[in-house]
Amino acid sequence: MSKQELVVLGQDGAEGCCPTLLTAPLDEDQATGLAKVFKALGDPVRLRLLSMIASRAGGEVCVCDLTPAFDLSQPTVSHHLKLLKQAGLIDSERRGTWVYYRLLPETTDHLAAVLSRPAGQPLPTVTAAESAS
Repeated sequence: MSKQELVVLGQDGAEGCCPTLLTAPLDEDQATGLAKVFKALGDPVRLRLLSMIASRAGGEVCVCDLTPAFDLSQPTVSHHLKLLKQAGLIDSERRGTWVYYRLLPETTDHLAAVLSRPAGQPLPTVTAAESAS
């Protein structure tokens, strides 16, 4: 994910800068940036690919090691990887004929921060009047 996209998502480098979904409403730019990430994660194949990359010892994996885990062609797996990369979830490096992928933890850490609430605090309650509107 580019520096510009991280700023859109609220990551400007300051610690504790990112409001969670439970503490402040998202503005339009934040919602747009997060929607791209959620859209990329909304496909089971891409979610599995991200999990396989993230859990790999050494922090990276070759596309040649990912493809056999799916009943999909190598170009289709590469397309899913491209979408994960465009969403800023992974990065890649070409080495000869193979491409190696690694997780971009700053994006997944940001997602976790946005989706979490401070430890020990209850979820906000929705009143009947709020849910009716």
